[in-house]
Amino acid sequence: MTTAKDLFIIAMEPGPERAVGQGDLSLALAGAELIDLIGAGAVTVDGDLIVPGGPQASDDRLLDEAAARLTRQPPYERIEDWLWRRGRDLSAAYQTALEEDGELTRKRGGRLSFGPERVEPVETPARRRAADRREEGEPVLAALASAVGLDGERFDEEPGPDEEAGPGGEFVPGEDPAPGGEAVTTVVAAVHDAVMELEAVRQRRTIESSAFANLWRGV
Repeated sequence: MTTAKDLFIIAMEPGPERAVGQGDLSLALAGAELIDLIGAGAVTVDGDLIVPGGPQASDDRLLDEAAARLTRQPPYERIEDWLWRRGRDLSAAYQTALEEDGELTRKRGGRLSFGPERVEPVETPARRRAADRREEGEPVLAALASAVGLDGERFDEEPGPDEEAGPGGEFVPGEDPAPGGEAVTTVVAAVHDAVMELEAVRQRRTIESSAFANLWRGV
């Protein structure tokens, strides 16, 4: 299993945490894929640019698809642009893949429903692995989960660069969250920025909709 699949599985776990937006999750999944590609040596990061290495096949269809979609000619793609391009409808793609693999089951209702039914993880080795990574506070997974508001917090609610990390090994800006060093830190920070940008767009649309409604009501 990949970091992206582990992240999707823990996002689907029933629990009291706030619902994760489909767009937020898609951006984080694109970041998780990029982190796994860095770990596999398939890409490196030069500043904020993604520099592909030689082709490397994995045993994961979606990760191979991500590698195939990399921009392989200069000027290379910026991490932020990759998150938005690759992230489009990515959570739906992971839901489909995991359902096909028997890792998810459909149930009616629930907090993380991307349709009339919700999906929940099936008790499998993949689910246990994802849960173990989460419980151990594995830094990369914890950072990505925090970016989308799992565990009741967003990444921007974490301690600042001069403060210590909270319990569970959450990511602190300026620290390397895992092997992969500065490149992984750069990707995690880009995921955070993209999620915050998406939230700003949502808030702006809400304000615009409210203003339009007030105009019609004569307020």
